[in-house]
Amino acid sequence: MAETPADYTEIVPGADEDGRDSEGWRSLPARRWVVIAAVALGMVTTFLDTLSIHAFGLPGLLTALGLVAIAGAALYGLSGSQTDALSRSPAAAAEALTALPDPCYVTDRRGTVLFANTAWRDVMGGFDGNRVVPVERLLAGRGEGAEISFRLAQAARTGFAAEEDIEIGPRNAARIYRAIVRPLSGASGGAVWLFRDLTAERERAQAAEKRHGRSLAYIEHAPFGFFAAEADGRLVFMNARLGEWLGVEPRQLTERRATLDELVIGEVPALAEGEAERSGQLSPLDVDLRDAEGKALPVRILRTRVAEAARRPARIFALVLNRTTGDKAEETARDAEMRFARFFNNAPVGIATIDGEGRIDNANRSFVAYAGPEVMRGAQLVDLLMEEDRQAVLEAVESARNGGPAGIPVDVRLARNPDRVGQLYAARVDMGPEASIVVYLIDATEQKSLEMQFAQSQKMQAVGQLAGGVAHDFNNLLTAIIGFCDLLLVRHQAGDPSFADVVQIKQNANRAANLTRQLLAFSRRQTLRPKVLSLTDALAELQNLLARLLTEKVELKIVHGRDLGLVKVDQNQLEQVIINLAVNARDAMPDGGRLTIRTANVSEADSRALDHPLMPHAEYVLIEVSDTGTGIPKENLGKIFEPFYTTKDPSKGTGLGLSTVYGIIKQTGGFIFPYSTVGKGTSFRIYLPRYVETAADKAADAEAAAAAAAAPAEATDLTGKGTILLVEDEDAVRTFAARALATRGYEVLQAESGEVALEVVKEHDGRIDLIVSDVVMPNMDGPTMARELKTVLPGVPIIFVSGYAEDAFAKNLDPDQEFHFLPKPFSLKQLAAAVKDVMGKK
Repeated sequence: MAETPADYTEIVPGADEDGRDSEGWRSLPARRWVVIAAVALGMVTTFLDTLSIHAFGLPGLLTALGLVAIAGAALYGLSGSQTDALSRSPAAAAEALTALPDPCYVTDRRGTVLFANTAWRDVMGGFDGNRVVPVERLLAGRGEGAEISFRLAQAARTGFAAEEDIEIGPRNAARIYRAIVRPLSGASGGAVWLFRDLTAERERAQAAEKRHGRSLAYIEHAPFGFFAAEADGRLVFMNARLGEWLGVEPRQLTERRATLDELVIGEVPALAEGEAERSGQLSPLDVDLRDAEGKALPVRILRTRVAEAARRPARIFALVLNRTTGDKAEETARDAEMRFARFFNNAPVGIATIDGEGRIDNANRSFVAYAGPEVMRGAQLVDLLMEEDRQAVLEAVESARNGGPAGIPVDVRLARNPDRVGQLYAARVDMGPEASIVVYLIDATEQKSLEMQFAQSQKMQAVGQLAGGVAHDFNNLLTAIIGFCDLLLVRHQAGDPSFADVVQIKQNANRAANLTRQLLAFSRRQTLRPKVLSLTDALAELQNLLARLLTEKVELKIVHGRDLGLVKVDQNQLEQVIINLAVNARDAMPDGGRLTIRTANVSEADSRALDHPLMPHAEYVLIEVSDTGTGIPKENLGKIFEPFYTTKDPSKGTGLGLSTVYGIIKQTGGFIFPYSTVGKGTSFRIYLPRYVETAADKAADAEAAAAAAAAPAEATDLTGKGTILLVEDEDAVRTFAARALATRGYEVLQAESGEVALEVVKEHDGRIDLIVSDVVMPNMDGPTMARELKTVLPGVPIIFVSGYAEDAFAKNLDPDQEFHFLPKPFSLKQLAAAVKDVMGKK
């Protein structure tokens, strides 16, 4: 049973013991009255049974009931006596309260202290002469403490429980207690006051709060961003630094439960996604955050996943590193790693890492774009390549793994697209048997195409030089043959038995001369006479000739471009180009077909769009010659411009037709590109520079027109007088030329080289009226000799003879050097006419 305030009056000094004993019989406990009544009932029932008064006609029943009542009363009395003994033990209760370490005391309904333990007396500290007083009096006049103690006393007097924290003790050494008031049961009322000392706990809490505040301040103002979020990305905390970077108030975001997706530009994987290490560390995220102005803030997010605990949901703690250029963090290793990640992903060359077994571990966008969608993590590198390239790649990778140099590339072709050529480099990036290998893959398709074009151009240049040299030497022979034929024809007129033989020799020599001109055209060493013309007019004049050449089986179609620009070319050579292409097209269509010649303007913008790296960006006029013939196989397309290369029967072609076309177009400053599909036909596209007339061109045209008008009619009398210095290193040519000029009345001084010519001039006492000299000679060539003789023979005209073009040596002369030119091979008449013309202008 619960004690009442009356239970403690026996131990409180001043209680009235006698008065309480005199009234004890009145206040017997109800338990004792129950026991007395049960015993009396049992005795009565037993007595009635002895008087033969039976219940229900059963003898002994009343006796049994009486005995049960007496036994139950005994047991109930025993248990009640123990409880009463305990409840009536005020000494035990006092000892229990006294043993409590926390201060406590008991008050009656009026607030008077009935009992106080030693701890409370210590708290009082001798207040009011060691008289036990309640806390209300102890804190009287102490402001807030008095108010709190008054509220607690009111609760105790009215029988309510209450708890409040209160400071007790001297003002400079007060301690904090939690006062707990609990009412007592019973008629007398009262309350128990218990005081729990919270001073140490509060000090520990304050110290922890200070530490927490300092830690939070460190995080808030650290040089990095930090946030905590739930697994779905909802923010629960953001430090001030990250809020400062974004220009937002962190508390506003956390209060409205904003998600990370709202702050990220573009797509971002779920914040909790990824395979975590044992420590909970997740792979970093490189993203761009959106600040308050909508600008991008590049950051790297380092994440840790914290598992769910008993009262704490799963969380994601994230460290945010600012990747903005110029930040001091760029100097750190982490920022260097982030810059490398950007470099790796955005590099213009393909980069991939492979493991020790040749499997691809990682690859950047350029590598995937070049190699195709087959590039996946774990795929074998060599499986992407052609079979014949795999061994070389394996050897390069093995060499890199063994520490070999990475400077030697391996040319590879992709299995899915063999036309694309790449260069592969392999290098080791770390040490050990499991070292990774970095593979660099560069698209070299265009480079290889350029190399092939350049090699072909070099080859054509070399062949051209060879052909030009052969043509030059051959021209010397033909000059002598034709010249001596002319001398023979002077003595053997028509009707002479030898006349026909000499004519046959000369005709065949002229045919050979045409071959040499084709070789010179290919080598771009022939003399051109360019003039401004309209391709529309030129093709119209050539149309009838082309129709006769093509026969009736081949349809000719000419499509003229609108407002076609002008070109400056040698018309005869251009016609030769068109005829050669037309004849080749005819031969490619033995069963007939269509030949289309189309012209068009090509603007500078159009030339930029063309896939011709070697052709400068400028304005051109296009001539396209297309046929519907058999086409040219791809393996032969790169050889068609080579001299003497032909797929025709030897009796039908010399192999110089297309080489002549190539040389003429190149010497004109144009470009020619072939396109062919076997079974469908071939197309040649010729790009000639568009002519734009300048003031210098107008003046040159006017001067040429005036000179042509003033030129005398062709002379029929080729004889003359004067002294001519003839310089020629080829004996046969020099002999023929000397005899030819001597028969026309000229005195001829001969010299076999430039040095000999200088000696002849020194030894000659008379006047020299003209110099006829070869251009290419051993030791001292013609232009050098002309410069030496200019001081000795000022104003003496000079005629250069050569198998090469006039432009080939004109650049070696002084700008003010006037000269005339006679191409080899020449006939007696041509030589005499040239000399007569120059001598007549003196």
